[in-house]
Amino acid sequence: MKFTALRLSGFKSFVDSTELALMPGLTGVVGPNGCGKSNLLEALRWVMGENRAKSMRGDGMEDVIFAGAETRPARNFAEVSLMLGDTADTTTAQFGSTDTLEIARRITRNAGSAFRINGKEVRARDVRVLFADAATGPQSPSLVRQGQIGLLIAAKPQGRRKILEDAAGIAGLYERRREVEQRLRAAEENLIRVDDVLVRLDTQVAGLKRQARQAERYAELTDTIRAAAGELTWLRYRVARDEAAAAMAAVAEAQRIVSAAMAAETLATRARMAADETLPPMREEAAVATAIHQRLLARHEALAADAARATETLTRLERDTTRLADDLGRESELSGDAREAMEALEAERAEIRAVVSDAGAIAAAARATVEAEAAVTRAEAERDALSAKAAAGSAERQAAARIRDDATKALADGEARLATANTRAAEAQAALKTVAASLETARTTAAQANATVEGGPEDLTTAEATRRTAEDAESDARTVLTRERAALEGLEAEHTRIEKALAAKTGGEGVLAQ
Repeated sequence: MKFTALRLSGFKSFVDSTELALMPGLTGVVGPNGCGKSNLLEALRWVMGENRAKSMRGDGMEDVIFAGAETRPARNFAEVSLMLGDTADTTTAQFGSTDTLEIARRITRNAGSAFRINGKEVRARDVRVLFADAATGPQSPSLVRQGQIGLLIAAKPQGRRKILEDAAGIAGLYERRREVEQRLRAAEENLIRVDDVLVRLDTQVAGLKRQARQAERYAELTDTIRAAAGELTWLRYRVARDEAAAAMAAVAEAQRIVSAAMAAETLATRARMAADETLPPMREEAAVATAIHQRLLARHEALAADAARATETLTRLERDTTRLADDLGRESELSGDAREAMEALEAERAEIRAVVSDAGAIAAAARATVEAEAAVTRAEAERDALSAKAAAGSAERQAAARIRDDATKALADGEARLATANTRAAEAQAALKTVAASLETARTTAAQANATVEGGPEDLTTAEATRRTAEDAESDARTVLTRERAALEGLEAEHTRIEKALAAKTGGEGVLAQ
């Protein structure tokens, strides 16, 4: 194997494509420091499979890509190709039997590197084995770099052994030996895993056999169950068909019953509406009866007060009558005394006329007689006045007695009428309660009718009974309404009579006032 050419593109300082021809004999590169002589050796080692960034004098493998300069932009990739000649004896069959090989390595930023041999992409290990078979490689001591002579002198026995192996050309055998040992270890590990897998598979096979037996049993039971389920389904179908026919008949009957119940509900609703319509007038009538009752109570209290005043007036008149009777008796006595005095005076006058003859005595007696006559006349006038006063007092006492009797009778009549009014008011209130109860009954009947409609065929009898109850409640409500209207008319007539009696009594009070 001979190196014939080295082509670089974008590798470190070789931004442009550069090719170094390695001709037979001695090929040297001469130049000042920093011109890129070491870069050529690093490119040769990099294309031969070097993967250590420190060996490339960088922190990362991407540092081998041209990083740019003041006048040149950075490159995105770097590629190095190495041409080999006389490779027929050293190459394997996988690379063909040609005498020349082109080994290329290309690295791209953020994408890694790849190897190609004669345009075919290969592994990095294939490249390292290829050069190891040729007793060379990226770590070959024949590639002398800066400080390598000192490293060879100070190398340990293992390092010197590796140098000797490279010089003897058996490094490829050791590389293949390590690869075969790795494959053997991997095969042993695979065999161990295979044993584990076989044990696990035996366990799984035993479980699968058991599951197979269970599956067979399950299949048998499934067939049996499927047959039984088919028979059961057929029986259920027959039962369901019979039940469906019966249900259809029941539905038809229920629809008929529901229609009847809806009619009953309609009647009950009408009864409730009629009761609702009759309730406000009856409440108004009850309110009127209550007002009349209150007025009658006020009239009763007024009549009681008038009766008390009439009794007091009668007592006063009786006292005045007694006093007038006493005055009349006293005046009668005075009149008798005056008549006796007149008779005495007449007797004296006769005696005087008979005895006394002188004119002065006669004149005195005449004056005395005139005065006595005037006194008698005054006494008679007073007696007549007292008699007239006594007659007026007796008439007034009789009128007061009559007024008292009328007031007492009117009071008793008013009390009786008040009791009657109270009774009729109580009846009106009871009738109002009855009407309210009838209304509640009608509402309950409507609710029962609604429940009957929802109940279905079992509540047909209940619906009919509810309808009859609603009709009875409506009839009772109408009867009570008629009776209460008649009672109200009677109360109004009674009220008119009481007002007339009170008017008459008011006239009596006027007489008493006079």
